[in-house]
Amino acid sequence: MTTDSSASSLIIGGAASSPRAPLPTLPPLALYIHIPWCVRKCPYCDFNSHTASPVLPEQEYVDALLADLDQDLHAVYGRKLTSIFFGGGTPSLFSAEALGRLLQGVEQRIPFAADIEITLEANPGTFEQEKFVAYRKLGINRLSIGIQSFQQEKLEALGRIHNGDEAVRAAGMARQAGFDNFNLDLMHGLPDQSLDDALSDLRQAIALQPTHISWYQLTLEPNTVFWNQPPVLPEDDTLWDIQEAGQALLAEHGYAQYEVSAYAQAGRPARHNLNYWSFGDFVGIGAGAHGKLSHPDGRIVRTWKTRLPKDYLNPAKSFQAGEKSLSNDEMPFEFLMNALRLTAGVESRLYPERTGLSLETLAEGRREAEQSGLLQVEPSRLAATERGQLFLNDLLQQFLN
Repeated sequence: MTTDSSASSLIIGGAASSPRAPLPTLPPLALYIHIPWCVRKCPYCDFNSHTASPVLPEQEYVDALLADLDQDLHAVYGRKLTSIFFGGGTPSLFSAEALGRLLQGVEQRIPFAADIEITLEANPGTFEQEKFVAYRKLGINRLSIGIQSFQQEKLEALGRIHNGDEAVRAAGMARQAGFDNFNLDLMHGLPDQSLDDALSDLRQAIALQPTHISWYQLTLEPNTVFWNQPPVLPEDDTLWDIQEAGQALLAEHGYAQYEVSAYAQAGRPARHNLNYWSFGDFVGIGAGAHGKLSHPDGRIVRTWKTRLPKDYLNPAKSFQAGEKSLSNDEMPFEFLMNALRLTAGVESRLYPERTGLSLETLAEGRREAEQSGLLQVEPSRLAATERGQLFLNDLLQQFLN
């Protein structure tokens, strides 16, 4: 485990920095809950997901999640949760009864903010749609529905188990169940996908009037079926045409891009994700979940939990697989790799507030990034230019030590 050195100054980005200051205020606190089972593992997926057995260990897993949370409570005492996100895997495989017991247990341990956002990832399959009303009654107030495409041949290529009609019905049933805030997850750059194919998917999604659309390009990730058996993907010129035309179509219909792959109606960005991208705090519980917590003395600690469900459920094994306290020289990159994903960036003052470090620690990297046209020349904000958003990895290299 790496620990901070507060006894001496460091050189970061060419500027001498003083020891990290205590944080004036702690950032907002969120909770991420990972439920690792899916009906079937998709060939492009590199998330910590596992094919479900016919009977899920719901009760045992909820017990483990609450016990896991108990071990993190010392770090969040006196704070309220501003958002909860159930991710996976496919969290909607769990019954409303199990999720209700879990939410009740969480609230008994950490108070909920009055306007808390609680998001559940769900798939469009009919058997899951039938649970939407029950989920809404639990206080879950936002759904994120994994559509990926409405076209049957594309869904089959992606290994999805729903069809286009089920995807359309899922949006309608979400609204009927009382969800006035929901996201549709959509991919582009799919095998053999044309510009017309991609725009057809987007038009169908827009017609369903979600408050939020996550629209991102398929990438081939290591340790996936697609990595080992790569499909034929569109040429770069086609990918660029899809990106430009799709962004224009979304903007035309009132979906403003606020992050690399996130588009929302006015006032409807995902609050949980905004907290993540602005270097807020989050507790992570569940198999393979990651967390990041700030402490009043200036320490910022990342944690990760035991990855395999069978190990996570084994009482003889620890929930926590590891932790790392971020050092001063890691902080610029850690902060900016999140903040610069936001199209508007963040106010410059957020950097010292969330890291305990002076803006001077960014000075050299900032100057070089501005001169190369990757970072906006705006003293009060840290924001990428349009070119910087396209070449975000190059921009972040300016702050990597």
